[in-house]
Amino acid sequence: MDAMSAVSNLWGVVAQYAGRLVLAIIVYVAGRQLVKVAINLTERRMTKLKVEESLHTFLSSLFSMALQALLLLSAAATAGIEVTSFVALIGAAGLAIGLAFQGSLSNFAGGVLILLLKPFKVGDFIEAGSHSGTVKEIQVFYTILHTPDNQKVIVPNSTLANATAVNYSANPTRRANIKVLVSFDSNIQQVKEVLLNAARTVPGILEDPAPFVALGEFSPHGMVFYLRAWAPVKDYWSCYFKLNENIKEGLDAAGIEIPYEQLDVRVLENRP
Repeated sequence: MDAMSAVSNLWGVVAQYAGRLVLAIIVYVAGRQLVKVAINLTERRMTKLKVEESLHTFLSSLFSMALQALLLLSAAATAGIEVTSFVALIGAAGLAIGLAFQGSLSNFAGGVLILLLKPFKVGDFIEAGSHSGTVKEIQVFYTILHTPDNQKVIVPNSTLANATAVNYSANPTRRANIKVLVSFDSNIQQVKEVLLNAARTVPGILEDPAPFVALGEFSPHGMVFYLRAWAPVKDYWSCYFKLNENIKEGLDAAGIEIPYEQLDVRVLENRP
């Protein structure tokens, strides 16, 4: 009887765990299909939202790994395997990894913010802190800039996400602000006309808004005029340099003096 009872108990245990194993396999197979559907829906949503390609790929992979891990734990629990210790172990490992890669995770978080909020995009000219240049790549951890003198600058995304950034390409037009110093002997109306003509003859300078000139301040060496002129962003620097050339040529042609810093020394002769 003892042997028969033992065999009966054994078959009961086998039947019990075989049923759980079969159910676990069913859960895993069905879960795999659900994971694929969820990933496809997520990718379609990100494509519709025009998420950056690098972030799109990374988030899809991260989402897939998370769902796969959750599915394996669910299948193991269905089979009757105690998963509490595994969850605790995964949590401890995640904490250790997070502390070890704290800087990288900060860059990742910054990259996600940049790619989602899009304060700038590839092709924009930006300035952030001590770095300025044209954005060539926005990666998950780093952003690559090319400076005007063709240097490659790799900036951590955490720096860009937490610093004040100036995007010079955000708007279609940009204003050139130029200060022009002339002698106190100059005629104000003549100077204004020369500066306006200098701006009007630059190809690319916009007529609306029109160039603007005003006497802005007085310095110890002369009068300071403010010249404001708008240009398309793509033509800004060519217009800026040409405008400076026209100003100098126009002032020379009109006989208007551009003063320079000087010191007048007077010697008083001692007389008895």
